[in-house]
This record gives sequence, C-alpha cells and structure tokens, in this order.
Amino acid sequence: MNAAGSESVATEPAWFKSSYSGAEGGQCLEIAATSETVLVRDSKRPAEARLSFGAEAWAGFVQMAAAR
Repeated sequence: MNAAGSESVATEPAWFKSSYSGAEGGQCLEIAATSETVLVRDSKRPAEARLSFGAEAWAGFVQMAAAR
C-alpha cells in the first residue's frame, strides 16, 4: 500500500557531453553521474542502451584516457 504522495518517481539524470564536441554532435558520448554510478550513452541514440560504470572503474578509464 502506498500513501498518497509517497510514490517513488524515477528521475532522468542530467546528461552532458564534452565541450570538445562539435556543434553537429555526430560522434559524441554523453555521461551522467548518479550517486552510485556513471552512465554513458551515444548522443545520437539517447533512448537506446546505456553503459553503467562504478566510480572506481570510471576513474580508471578517465586516468587511462587522459594519459594518451
């Protein structure tokens, strides 16, 4: 039983993409951070599958990418 007004509402996380992305947005990833994960999606297909990374895995990826 749910009390009035106590329903859980799933909210869409705030997505953003790199400032290095071109205005046309053709080849870009978007990311969103939640309290537990970092989500990644294709900017051309925002309604399709997303990847989910734990904070430690995401930090390792960013460190590796920045070193290149």
